[in-house]
Amino acid sequence: MTTVQSITILGSTGSIGTSTLDVLARHPERYKVFALTAATQVELMLAQCQQFSPRFAVMSSPTHAQQLQRRVHELGLSVEVLAGAQALCDVSTHTEVDAVMAAIVGAAGLAPCLAAARFGKKLLLANKEALVVGGDLFMEAVRTGGATLLPIDSEHSAIFQSLPEDPTTWQRRVEKIVLTASGGPFRTRDPATLADVTPAEACAHPNWVMGRKISVDSATMMNKALEVIEARYLFGLAPSQIEVVIHPQSVIHSMVQYTDSSVVAQLGTPDMRVPIAYGLSWPERIVSGAAALDFSNLSALTFEKPNNERFPGLLLAWDALRGPTGTTAVLNAANEVSVAAFLDGRLRFDQIHGVNHATLQAMLPSKPQSLDDLLAIDAEARSRADLMVQRLSA
Repeated sequence: MTTVQSITILGSTGSIGTSTLDVLARHPERYKVFALTAATQVELMLAQCQQFSPRFAVMSSPTHAQQLQRRVHELGLSVEVLAGAQALCDVSTHTEVDAVMAAIVGAAGLAPCLAAARFGKKLLLANKEALVVGGDLFMEAVRTGGATLLPIDSEHSAIFQSLPEDPTTWQRRVEKIVLTASGGPFRTRDPATLADVTPAEACAHPNWVMGRKISVDSATMMNKALEVIEARYLFGLAPSQIEVVIHPQSVIHSMVQYTDSSVVAQLGTPDMRVPIAYGLSWPERIVSGAAALDFSNLSALTFEKPNNERFPGLLLAWDALRGPTGTTAVLNAANEVSVAAFLDGRLRFDQIHGVNHATLQAMLPSKPQSLDDLLAIDAEARSRADLMVQRLSA
């Protein structure tokens, strides 16, 4: 008889969160929702509470929690509404929780991810920043807590599926890993015209349906820079063993090249429910709801090197990994500030890289020993990046 797993979803109203709920709805005999969390989308959270009957619903602010509480009361739902950062940690570490889907975008998701890791949970990691910001500190929490860490990003899930089952053999058997990138909406655009890019254009991804921030990161390829950093910590390989190749069709999600020069790749339709279903059911597999590949109708699969003039931000991954511990947190913070400024109309698209690069150059962080240290690095980097945005937009 299958044991029912109790799931907390951090960021349930985002694209990863809603895709996770879609998979869970297909397997009510295997999973139940323990807690859902969101930032501001009260009505969508209410609808999710109606469908999945979680024990807890967490909103980021007391104001939004009060709005949700009022609506929950009106409908007579048996859901306890909580608010704030501590509540995120509480629903991630509760003794009844078996697995945590970490899908909060940005550094805001770091604390509950660390908490879940320290409590030994099965942690389904869709939040790049937990590793990009947390780095060694986060991986140490996974080890000491005895957590099971499963990557949900399509690229890292593909690598995980293509690696040997025994991690102790990775160093001697693997030559390199190859992360594929779609190239986003500006793969062929003249770099000289990038100053004219609008937020709507940057958010129009050709293959994936994603939130606004990650869509902009895809357009600049900063998402791939963050994924390089994430892969470095997830798989314990040297930065020089990580390569990025543009694959516009998004069918091959990533590859592992072994020491004998053979390559193992994971293929599938560009649908996040595939890696989500794999993470939820690992080491088994369950129906995801995604369409299967039809090889008879599959177009040609093409590959190309990233253009450094069009995507200068990609190289910042290796720059940050060469810096002292904590430098990757600086890069992440700067990028969050610059992307937000672009989406708000305060920064040109082609200026995002300049802010990120300048912030990296301006800071030499001390090695973080705690979450507070990481948050201090994050805060300083944001402050520096914001000043640069102000100067550019003056």
